[in-house]
Amino acid sequence: MAKTDKRRSTARLPPQITRALRAVEDKKATDIVVLDLRKAAGFTDFFVICAGSNPRQIRAIADGVMAALADEGTKPAHVEGYDRSEWVLLDYFDFIVHVFAPETRLFYGLERLWGNAERIEVPTG
Repeated sequence: MAKTDKRRSTARLPPQITRALRAVEDKKATDIVVLDLRKAAGFTDFFVICAGSNPRQIRAIADGVMAALADEGTKPAHVEGYDRSEWVLLDYFDFIVHVFAPETRLFYGLERLWGNAERIEVPTG
């Protein structure tokens, strides 16, 4: 019941996050979630969390996000994990994109760690 209260639509997301979401969807990412951390005392405003099925797809998803945002002149302040491609982190200050291998995502459980954050529904398809 509490989870339902913490859900809302993607309609009010900042444009850069909407572009990042489009990019992860274009690369067939799975289990896409956005966490709104603004009320959760986070160090960033939003997490975009998704999964890829293998290292090649994980890198393709990260590349897609970076290309989509670079088109508007935005580059990540920091990229981490790209070479191993189990968990790629793209830090854009106001939001962070996390691209996980499924087992790595399960192990770290960001949604569980940030359980007090508002979960934003991402329509698929």
